Amino acid sequence: MTADLISALWPVMGATVAGGLIGLEREWRGRAAGFRTHILVSLASALLMQAAMTQGGWAFEALPDENIVTDPTRMAHGVLTGIGFLCAGVIFRTGFSIHGLTTAASLWITSAIGILFGVGLYGLGVLGTVTTVLILIGLRLVSARLPGQTVIDAEVCWARGDVATEARVEAALATVDSHARPDRIELGEAGAVSTRSWRMKAGGDHDLKTLAASLSGMEGVLAYRLDPRDD
Repeated sequence: MTADLISALWPVMGATVAGGLIGLEREWRGRAAGFRTHILVSLASALLMQAAMTQGGWAFEALPDENIVTDPTRMAHGVLTGIGFLCAGVIFRTGFSIHGLTTAASLWITSAIGILFGVGLYGLGVLGTVTTVLILIGLRLVSARLPGQTVIDAEVCWARGDVATEARVEAALATVDSHARPDRIELGEAGAVSTRSWRMKAGGDHDLKTLAASLSGMEGVLAYRLDPRDD
């Protein structure tokens, strides 16, 4: 028993450190699934794979004259399928924007890395951890140096049939993104209010504030919502 625990020490430690490194970036970004969640996902994956690798020590009795054939890959399939439900929990929708996809992907790959440590593929687990951290942190730093482009879902409401306000709204959006793409048209408030949405790109916080100020002071605009996307 002691030898088994000692042999399981490296997979457990490796999975814990890997999950912590990946989760630290998500924690720093203020995401719902952060440091502890990623550690637990990686650790659970490693422990389950360790259990699958040592099925010979399970407390069950085989039928007489029957051979038990173990297949640890079935456990890996089950772990990765089950983690999909947890990943779905961090993806949410705000208006027409989908958030949490990067966090869901980081949870999924953290589980995969935990599986690698669990089956003893330490080199591949370390490589996966380093690569994932570089993608999450390094590419974020690279994108920060690129010209800022924020994808925005814009939704504006005005009185039904107010063509003049609709034209002013489209002109205001064009000052930020001349290729703003219409996304949805809706009639609400018992047919009294028209609501339209656009998907567009802005140059950053300044463009967003400028557009908000323009819509706030625009006659005929009843309500608006500017929803920047950020994973």
